[in-house]
Amino acid sequence: MNWPTGLGGKGNEGVTQQVKQTEGALGYVELIYAISNNMPYAQVKNAAGNFITPSLETVTAAAAGAKLEKDTDFRVSVTNAPGAQAYPISSFTWLLVKKDNKDPAKAKLIRDFLAWMITPEAQAMAADLHYAPLPGPVVSLVQARLPTLRAGGKVIAAR
Repeated sequence: MNWPTGLGGKGNEGVTQQVKQTEGALGYVELIYAISNNMPYAQVKNAAGNFITPSLETVTAAAAGAKLEKDTDFRVSVTNAPGAQAYPISSFTWLLVKKDNKDPAKAKLIRDFLAWMITPEAQAMAADLHYAPLPGPVVSLVQARLPTLRAGGKVIAAR
């Protein structure tokens, strides 16, 4: 977006530095950067009309509002998601994964990594890193999709 005035910063780090160095500045950074840099942040009005404080819980609430069909390709926006507690400026972290990888060893590693990422232990680690855990329905959809990944057109060997 081109603003009529002001300074910009490159990425979250650059914006964080500009905001911290400029009295009265406003900026937008990922929640993890605001938390890690002890930056104050504001409540934002969501689709339900509530003013919501950004937090891991309110970002997960936004993700829970995503309408994902059983055959989803997971390309969905959770910006301004429905829900009383949904933080309106939220997004998934995206992974681009080939459905059919030519290299069986690589395909198995990717599948196993994705399977691990949705375990309760891995989701707890996400929270420890200030990333919102995935809501249960999204985890279930990922679990259901993992067996459809292929290696050279064949089912990937069991873990």
